[in-house]
Amino acid sequence: MTDRTLLDGSRYRADPYPLFATLTSSGTVHAVSFPALDAWLITGHAAARRALTDQRLGKDHARANSEFLAKASIMPEPQRSRLQKHLLHRDEPHHTRMRSLVTDHLSARRSEAHRDAIRADIDALIDAMPATADDRPVDLVAAVAEALPMLALARAIGLPDHLRDRFEPEWRTVVAPVPPGHPRRERYENNLVELQDYINDVVLESRDETVLGDIVRAADAAIITVQERDSMIFQLFAAGQDPVAAQLELALVGVLERPVVLQQLRNHPDLVPSAVEELLRHDSAFNLTTWRFLEADGHIDGVAVPAGDSVIVALGAANRDPEVFECPHDVRIDRSPNPHLAFGYGRHACPAAGLARVELQEALTALIIRLDGLRPAYDRNDDLDWSSSPITRAVAALPVHYSCRRSASA
Repeated sequence: MTDRTLLDGSRYRADPYPLFATLTSSGTVHAVSFPALDAWLITGHAAARRALTDQRLGKDHARANSEFLAKASIMPEPQRSRLQKHLLHRDEPHHTRMRSLVTDHLSARRSEAHRDAIRADIDALIDAMPATADDRPVDLVAAVAEALPMLALARAIGLPDHLRDRFEPEWRTVVAPVPPGHPRRERYENNLVELQDYINDVVLESRDETVLGDIVRAADAAIITVQERDSMIFQLFAAGQDPVAAQLELALVGVLERPVVLQQLRNHPDLVPSAVEELLRHDSAFNLTTWRFLEADGHIDGVAVPAGDSVIVALGAANRDPEVFECPHDVRIDRSPNPHLAFGYGRHACPAAGLARVELQEALTALIIRLDGLRPAYDRNDDLDWSSSPITRAVAALPVHYSCRRSASA
């Protein structure tokens, strides 16, 4: 029996990087286990790039073994068939056909055009915060990180304001399946039904020259299936919100715990874009990729991997590979070059990375400049509630103090 490293527990969730460093130093392919299933983990920067461009490794769950299908694919029907045909679960030629509908709209150039509006969004969110938080801390997750991504996403994909305002935050949680028999299973299934009904309404109102309109019209023209259409819309709402919120939370933790860095950015806001890239590298919201599978038994970096076993790439480990990054555990906001893999690599790299970068840059700049005396109101070891998600790193709350909230024009 293969000895497996457990990727779970409060210590791992708060700081997986010591374990990643140990694994990286001992090889590139590791037998690991999660609470629900076993997998193979790829560590190291070069190994990650190889795996992410390995044509043998596919994303379609039809490749998966029976263990994975029994323990990980537990979304009930009809939603499983209707919402799980998105980009993260499709291989060629379906993937290229579907991805082409979103890449131009979400390009770095198009995203840059939204910068002024995103700046206005973040300023409005900060304006709604208390004038001071010296005595009573403010939670930056609730005040900013959870709200900003939906505002930016809706604008970028062409979601009308009235539909944006109807979106229930609880619907985002359906990306983490709840198994049968769990106390929350009934609520989870209700959320899926409500979300499907909402997507139906989005489809009815989307025929214009937007991301949503292109997806809907492609289904009308039988370029993609109805299931692919609904799954892509589902993925836009899921991937366009929580991962961006989580990355903003991690970036803020990285700055708040380094007062020298915070002061550098306050004095030199022109360093924020470089700092964002370094904060993405240092602690990535997507620490692990989603699953990949070999269709036939094979070897990855000399290790035998059976067909259908889950293969996961540790982006967080790759981003702290000492062979590529000097002093990888430090935050160096002027690090260059910085070939991090926070948004993935290859054909499944995040198509909305440009939009996420603009959101992170504008949010970090505004919060640092407008909140005088910004400092943590928590102890990292005792107070931060880290997500139990096997893939995404996030905190439930990020309480801070500040002495004065400056006006946006100050």
